[in-house]
Amino acid sequence: MRVLLVEDEKNLAKTIKQGLEEEGFSVDMSHDGEEGCFMAENYPYDAIVLDVMLPTIDGFTILAHLRKHKCEKPILMLTAKNTVQDKIKGLNTGADDYLPKPFDFDELVARIKALIRRKTGSASPVLKVADLEIDLDAREVSRAGQPVSLSAKEYNILEYLASRQGKVVSRTELSEHVYDMNFDLDSNVIDVYITYLRRKIDRDFDKKLIHTVRGAGYMLKE
Repeated sequence: MRVLLVEDEKNLAKTIKQGLEEEGFSVDMSHDGEEGCFMAENYPYDAIVLDVMLPTIDGFTILAHLRKHKCEKPILMLTAKNTVQDKIKGLNTGADDYLPKPFDFDELVARIKALIRRKTGSASPVLKVADLEIDLDAREVSRAGQPVSLSAKEYNILEYLASRQGKVVSRTELSEHVYDMNFDLDSNVIDVYITYLRRKIDRDFDKKLIHTVRGAGYMLKE
């Protein structure tokens, strides 16, 4: 899943980015309010982590602007402004969650995952497609009760397909949600990883779950 982090404290931002990437997220980062607002409007993020105290445009103003322009991406406010009044202001302006600094990193990860689950309509941390199960918290996959070992990118692609099971997902959409903004959209790496996934998920089963929709993309379904 792809996350935008807008945080002007560069050391903190670097630490958060590194930690989120270790948890399997693809992370774009901005240290400036105006740039962060532009990125939030123009790239397909699964969640946004937004500081309040930012250069050029503060986080509350960005939040209000995004909601006014019908941006429905889940937004978590991450800020040192931690009074009850600040929290109420953030939530009333349209924030989905509000986490004051200092914070526990594991809590930040849990909150981001919960926001993404709610957005995709999955309250459970386990996605199921036929006999395939994906534990979103543990990042573990099994089929017919047998564990399936996946690389980080294989897992991320499978998770995204599963979150949209029964729907066609284009190669571009997959790359935009699994990789950051530096990914080469002309690359065939998505097709390569789909081939790897088929070997691990479908090869030993009569019922195939990963389907190619010619000219459109891929679909995960029974």
